[in-house]
Amino acid sequence: MEGLLGLIVLALDIYAIVQIVSSGASTGAKIGWSLLVILLPVVGLVIWAFAGPRGRAAARI
Repeated sequence: MEGLLGLIVLALDIYAIVQIVSSGASTGAKIGWSLLVILLPVVGLVIWAFAGPRGRAAARI
């Protein structure tokens, strides 16, 4: 069960990093978000989901 959960987190982290790299953000922001997701996989993913570029755009609506 733990292995499956780990694979899900890994897949979501890879998805987040691909989205970060392909975003229109500055290079520094991309590096910062990528490091956050890599160093803190679960917490970084949650923070990115709420505070990342999409999170801010959704909050404005």
